[in-house]
Amino acid sequence: MPIRVSPTNFDIVVANVVADHAHPLPESVARTLTYGADEKLLIALAGAVWIYARERKPSLRPAADHLLRVTLVTSILPHFLKAYVNQTRPDRYVVAAHRRGIPISGHANDAFPSGHAVHMGALASAATMLRPKYRNVVWAATVGLSISRILILAHWTSDVIVGFGIGAVIERLVRPFTRFPSPPGTRRRSG
Repeated sequence: MPIRVSPTNFDIVVANVVADHAHPLPESVARTLTYGADEKLLIALAGAVWIYARERKPSLRPAADHLLRVTLVTSILPHFLKAYVNQTRPDRYVVAAHRRGIPISGHANDAFPSGHAVHMGALASAATMLRPKYRNVVWAATVGLSISRILILAHWTSDVIVGFGIGAVIERLVRPFTRFPSPPGTRRRSG
């Protein structure tokens, strides 16, 4: 039997502010941006990187293996969690928002956690391996894509924050199984 989760007071305040300030053009832009965190797109990209590394760039194989495995795990886990946790999406809760360009998204009770944010949290965590200028770009993009889920009222703020955290934890838990190195400046403990 699924667990029923209610939005927090903060979630409701944020959703109402978003609904009150919604306009069709920004909503259309946010809806387009949110596809950048879609699991099908991310699986295809991770698969393409994995094939490229196998065929052309052996030095990228550990990172490509890690990316593919993390993407697959972060694609499966949110569906599993949503099967056991029911939470009404804010776009059903704040109905007036539809008149201002906010569409209905997904299944009505699939708010928790945000699968898009799970993916973005994993990518942000993996980006710790990049040089600062690239890492900061990835971090900004992952946060922005996650926030787009709030702006189109597909998820409550807490769904996005928790989803992002779940993704980061998954990425770190998968590292030992993929031989993905630790961030620059850190050393792994041996034996």
